[in-house]
Amino acid sequence: MREEGSRQGYGRRVLLAALLLGLGGAQAVPAQAPLNAGEPNRAAPTASSFAGYIEGLRGKARALGISDRTFNNATAQLTASERVLVLDRGAGPTALDAPIPDFEPYRRQHVSAALIARGRTVYAANRALLGRFETETGVPEAIMVAIFGHETSYGAVTGDFDLIRSLATLAYDGRRRALFEPELLAAMQILERGVPRERLVGSYAGATGYPQFLPSVYLRDARDADGDGFADIWRSQPDALASIAGYFQRAGWRKGEPWGIAVSVPAGLNRAALAGRTEPTRCPRVFNRHSRWQSMAEWRAMGLAPVGAAWPDDRVMATLLEPDGPGKTAYLLTSNYRVILDYNCSNFYALSVGLLADAVSK
Repeated sequence: MREEGSRQGYGRRVLLAALLLGLGGAQAVPAQAPLNAGEPNRAAPTASSFAGYIEGLRGKARALGISDRTFNNATAQLTASERVLVLDRGAGPTALDAPIPDFEPYRRQHVSAALIARGRTVYAANRALLGRFETETGVPEAIMVAIFGHETSYGAVTGDFDLIRSLATLAYDGRRRALFEPELLAAMQILERGVPRERLVGSYAGATGYPQFLPSVYLRDARDADGDGFADIWRSQPDALASIAGYFQRAGWRKGEPWGIAVSVPAGLNRAALAGRTEPTRCPRVFNRHSRWQSMAEWRAMGLAPVGAAWPDDRVMATLLEPDGPGKTAYLLTSNYRVILDYNCSNFYALSVGLLADAVSK
């Protein structure tokens, strides 16, 4: 049983934000020359057909400033990966009516004592730089650290798939060519900038580095924070943290506003009257769980009370989410929570990032 979110924030980054895992209504691209992964009535791939597709990208690569030398070096002896395809097929869309599990088990795993302790170490080691990044972008220091921790366990787990091979395989397969072909070309643009090929490793779906950026997001948001002239999100914590802040700033983070707060909800709350009034345009399994927007003052007047925190400014707007149902901890979520969802469109992901950030900063 899958959690309700998805990587549709990879339009984000993830275009993030979330087509990568496809867990919440990712849109399929019409298949073009698909790879065979055991389905009936489909021709097995041949080296020449895969090679032909790759060679057909040369003109697009040239138009993006990718030299033939870089293109040749990236694609020499390149083969499709059946392992990547099997993993991708296993991460297909979740039905809109599929049951959603409780958040609490996920929270215990992703806001663990170990992750909090290690996050505080990273926080302390980079405090001066983090403060500068927060001043420049408005993104809280602890949010940067929490993304770093959630994505790669502070750099311990970044993936070992060759990005060029993975992205080439997924683009050739065709189901989501509109996503993966541009990412393959973006990865070649990174190589054109002088990043070594061996640095471009990551998830089977193309996310790379400490922040797990897609190549296009690296080109757009990666920052050099340590002054060595290179935005090294693979080995430099300052660069990775600054790049995360840059992403969140571009996505619309509002300075001085919390991501949300935990609240208790009165037993008699009329939840039906608080239902959202608009149909979400993306991630319906995520956003359909949110109430309509109300001010903090309006929520307080309805009897909600913060748990372990003070009320934000009365004018801050928020939606209500009860991830484990009535009677359990609920959350009032601001527009900054939506920015976390842009990174990864999953309520469980965004809640755990916010809670990990709160714990790391204590």
